[in-house]
Amino acid sequence: MSTEKNNRMQKALTIFSRRKRLTPTSALHSQLRRCLTVIDLTILGIGSTLGAGIYILAGTVARNLAGPGVLLSFLIAGIASLFSGLCYAELGSKYPRAGSAYVYSYVILGELAAFITGWNLILEYIVGAASAARAWTSSVDSIMNFRMSIFFQQNFPFPFPNPMGIFAPYMDIGAFCLTIITTIILTIGVKESSRTNSICTLVNLMSVAIIVISGLSKANTDNWHISMDQIKQNQTITNAGQGGFLPYSISGVLSGAATCFYAFVGFDLIATTGEETENPRRAIPISICFVLLICCLVYCAVSAVLTLIIPYYSIRVDASLPDAFDRVGLPHVKIAIAIGAVTGLTSSIIGSLFPLPRVLYSMASDGLLFSLFSKISTRSHTPIYATLIGGFAAALMALVFDLLTLVEMLSIGTLIAYTQVALAVLISRYEMKDDDTYDLSKNLFSIIGIIILLCFISIHSFEQHDYINPIFIVIFFVLLYLLIYIIYKKFSKRKQNLSEDLENIFLTPCVPWLPILSIFFNIYLMLKLSSITWIRFIFWMIIGFFIYFLYGIEQAERILFPVFI
Repeated sequence: MSTEKNNRMQKALTIFSRRKRLTPTSALHSQLRRCLTVIDLTILGIGSTLGAGIYILAGTVARNLAGPGVLLSFLIAGIASLFSGLCYAELGSKYPRAGSAYVYSYVILGELAAFITGWNLILEYIVGAASAARAWTSSVDSIMNFRMSIFFQQNFPFPFPNPMGIFAPYMDIGAFCLTIITTIILTIGVKESSRTNSICTLVNLMSVAIIVISGLSKANTDNWHISMDQIKQNQTITNAGQGGFLPYSISGVLSGAATCFYAFVGFDLIATTGEETENPRRAIPISICFVLLICCLVYCAVSAVLTLIIPYYSIRVDASLPDAFDRVGLPHVKIAIAIGAVTGLTSSIIGSLFPLPRVLYSMASDGLLFSLFSKISTRSHTPIYATLIGGFAAALMALVFDLLTLVEMLSIGTLIAYTQVALAVLISRYEMKDDDTYDLSKNLFSIIGIIILLCFISIHSFEQHDYINPIFIVIFFVLLYLLIYIIYKKFSKRKQNLSEDLENIFLTPCVPWLPILSIFFNIYLMLKLSSITWIRFIFWMIIGFFIYFLYGIEQAERILFPVFI
């Protein structure tokens, strides 16, 4: 009985850890049309990334977390995003296939890890598109003095009982229609979709230029040196910190950086378009770096202008930029802000809906999802059914969920994908054909375990208490020393696997330190997510595991094993 049980366990582990055979050479073959250039990818990435971060996040972080130090928050978040971006750049250059993190996980980590990554990418893109559509209609609604929302509340209330407030109080027909229209545009073809996104992104960047130039004409550096006496003189001010450039100290800047990190989510779409890029081994790394650099500069510029023209403690969180320019006598700039918000969020919708069918197509081609998603249009050479069904799912979520609920669901899928990509870089560099992979897996599990403990101590013992127990400080530094020792002894001293033909393939610098820093930051942010977010994540994964165990395992074995790509 024990032997039979062990055999079953061994068979299950073999299935979960089986990998897709894909070499850097075979990865270049594709059924999709290769037509995207470096410029196309860069504009697509900027459009996907540069949206709510400008018009919503900058004011919120400046007022509540970092003050003028919001510049440093965006800079730190940009550097942390670059860690993940460089990991994506290596694997996107090596395996330029639709599906990005899903494909990398399948080739390097194994089937179960790949399914988890792909299933969470689907959640990320559906929710990302739905939240951008809701934010779009909210922006237009505010311009129209909230007439749209009043009309929807009166004519399209949510038709079913909603005692716990899980769904929105009314159905957003505008967000639903906008998502459907964007989906139809995406079915026409890759180049056409890219052209639409390019127009929206360029208009958004022009609006940002107007905001920055106009704001600098009213800049007052005294707003970066506000004293406590000035704050105390105004009795209406609450929770304004200590004044100066860092009113909430460096801890406020770091908390702000954790929030600002989400403003850089979207660059991973570049890696998802690997099968439709003309020269992916050159275009993907260059585009990822350009997107993160440009977005970081834009976020810092807008944050600087906002905190220079008005005191940080007087920023209106729900309409930071329009209110600030109104108060300094530049109300006409609000037109540019409104146009930029609408076009920027339109690009964000396209940026989420564009990679969604590519992930569905890639998983269906491998047998892990239903074969309908792998059908390619003979006219547009795009995954037509994956585009339509994915777009309809996003439209349905935009119809019935409010913006706050959607944003809460967005984060976890992204962070899991980033973590698995960093792990994939480490394994691909240090896994040798002749070596036993057990030691490598054991070392990686040890590193992840120590990182989780360090993040847990940091969040629950350092951040949330005025008094820090010395015992926790000692434990923290002992764990930190142990982490550095393992990395140095087990990885830095070890020979890297660079034996394959890696000519013209981008390599992540500072391995193993940079991928491990990326893992550290991602786990830290995951542990800061609310419990309701984790409950929703577990519910989503239960649905996914039903599909995987009842359909995916058998289909994947039939399609990919023992016949490999």
